[in-house]
Amino acid sequence: MIDFYCWPTPNGQKIALFLEETGLPYTIHPINIGKDEQFQPSFLEISPNNRIPAIVDHEPTQGGGPVSVFESGAILMYLAEKTGKFTSTDWRKRLQISEWLFWQMGGLGPMAGQNHHFGVFASERIPYAIDRYVKETARLYGVLNKRLEGREFIVDEYSIADMACFPWVNSYERQQQDLDDFPNLARWFDAIASRPATQRVYEIGQTISEKATPLNRR
Repeated sequence: MIDFYCWPTPNGQKIALFLEETGLPYTIHPINIGKDEQFQPSFLEISPNNRIPAIVDHEPTQGGGPVSVFESGAILMYLAEKTGKFTSTDWRKRLQISEWLFWQMGGLGPMAGQNHHFGVFASERIPYAIDRYVKETARLYGVLNKRLEGREFIVDEYSIADMACFPWVNSYERQQQDLDDFPNLARWFDAIASRPATQRVYEIGQTISEKATPLNRR
C-alpha cells in the first residue's frame, strides 16, 4: 500500500497518473495547500521542502520498513523502478526518459508555474513578467512539439516522461497558449487526455478539492 500525500496540482497529478495507470493500491491523503497544511510537522517529516506530492511506500521492493519519497520526479522514477512500468529496458531509451523528465522538472514546470503566478495569482499585474513567462512557455511548447514530430509519445511509448509533462500542458489556456500553434503537441495531448486513467485522475482531483478527505483507491 502506498500513502499518497497530494493536492490536485500539476505536480500531484503526475503521480496520480502513474498510480491509476498501474493499478497500484494507494490511499490519498489530501494536503490542502490553500490552508498551509504543507507546513504541518507530520508532513514535513516526509517532505522537508514543504511541497506536495510525497509518498510513503509500506512495501518497498527492496524490503525493510516503509520508505518515504518526496519530489515528483524522484517519485516517478522510484515507482517506475518498483514496478518496471512506464520506463524501458533499453538503456538508451531509459536515458531519454530521464532527460525529458528532468527537462520538465527544470524547465516546463517552473516556467509554466511562474506563468500561472504572474498571469493569474499575483496581486499586481507586471506586464514584463507576464510577457517573459508566456513567451518562455511558448518556447518550451515548441521544444516539445519538435520532439513529438513523428513520435506518438516523448520516447516512443507512453512513459513517466509523458506523465510528468501532461499536467503542465493541461493548463495551456491559463498559460495563454494555443495548441493549434503546436500540432504535434496537440495530437499528443489529445491522446493522453483520452486515456481512461487520465480521466479518472481529474475526476478524483475534483473530489479531493471538494471534500479534502482521505480516499482509498483499490
